Amino acid sequence: MKIQRVYVDTSVIGECFDAEFAPWSLGLFEDFRLGVFAPVVSTVVAREMADAPAHVRDMYDDLLRLGAEELVLTDEALGLADAYQTRRILTPKYYDDGTHIALATVSGLDLVVSWNFKHIVHFDRIRLFNAVNIERGYRPVEIRSPRDVTHFEIEP
Repeated sequence: MKIQRVYVDTSVIGECFDAEFAPWSLGLFEDFRLGVFAPVVSTVVAREMADAPAHVRDMYDDLLRLGAEELVLTDEALGLADAYQTRRILTPKYYDDGTHIALATVSGLDLVVSWNFKHIVHFDRIRLFNAVNIERGYRPVEIRSPRDVTHFEIEP
């Protein structure tokens, strides 16, 4: 059975330290350790991590040590992120949120996980992202919170 490649956005890493979300973020990290899923990040996540507190950067480093694949932002992904902007799925202020989805889509990933319920894990936006993806010849991408996909709940 093929291991699903899972794109992890910045919120999942940061919420490892929030009592409300940590059990599922940490559980997802455990899934990665056990080989249930293969972690994927990007240069966009790496850039966002640069301003994060040290303990969050340490969690990101742990993810990299687990063998996380790092996607590089390409013209193809930027073109798709621009298409999300043209369709007004997100405002320019939240362009990077669209790049996470675009990178996962053009890379053929199985799943995007995020705690960003306003701009990413949002029923209407998911439908709009995938409408653009299909129109441009890509397959739809699954977008869920860690709570929806992890096999473990680990207390922080």
